[in-house]
Amino acid sequence: MAPEPYNISVPQEKIDKLKTKLSLADFPDELEASEWDLGVPLADMKRLTKAWEKWDWRQAEERLNKVPQFHTGIKVDGFDELDIHFVWQKSPVKNAIPLLFVHGWPGSFLEVLHILPLLSSPDGPAFHIVAPSLPNYGFSSGVKTRGFAARQYAETCHKLMQSLGYNDYVTQGGDWGFYITRTIGYLYPDHCKASHINMMRAEAPSFSSHPILALQHQLTPYTAKEKEGFARTGWFAQEGRGYFLEQSTKPQTL
Repeated sequence: MAPEPYNISVPQEKIDKLKTKLSLADFPDELEASEWDLGVPLADMKRLTKAWEKWDWRQAEERLNKVPQFHTGIKVDGFDELDIHFVWQKSPVKNAIPLLFVHGWPGSFLEVLHILPLLSSPDGPAFHIVAPSLPNYGFSSGVKTRGFAARQYAETCHKLMQSLGYNDYVTQGGDWGFYITRTIGYLYPDHCKASHINMMRAEAPSFSSHPILALQHQLTPYTAKEKEGFARTGWFAQEGRGYFLEQSTKPQTL
């Protein structure tokens, strides 16, 4: 399937249904002096509901549809063909570099919109930008079979770039996009020439792999800033990632 232009057009009945649900919302009580430690405060939830009731979706669609969007079929090994939505903005610069921009989780192709003019301009380093909605996100189709993991997401993105005629390309990824682009670099090193990331997973060196560095790490005291970071990480692990645990272990419940 050759890439075809994509125009965002949500059926009116879905918008009407959303507004009906919002108008019928039955808000729970909350404990006194409750802040974000117990979840979304009631006042904030009511404020967000009012904002959604007044939201002009057609105006948002008009704004988003000014961005060049397409969709195409991508066949991933062991899975049915997926309909992949993506932003594709070509630079007028002849030798512009193909750039695969992979969004995070929770996230979407919207993450790339603010930098599109900067990255495709002839006034600086120029790129042909491809920013897909990952499978199971946004306007791309969902996967109906178990086992679709980082390797399959990487294959999807790589095959998309190949289908657009970009045999060689560079990548940008953050959050979940970091893991996907790292996997792309591992699986397709002859095609992925460079990767830029805005998230990194780092662990302490081990005695089996880097004994000298591991010993140095053990003997070097942490700075006050590092201790503060560890404390924040411990808090988040206990109190701040309930959404992560539910979505990663019981997605069907949602």
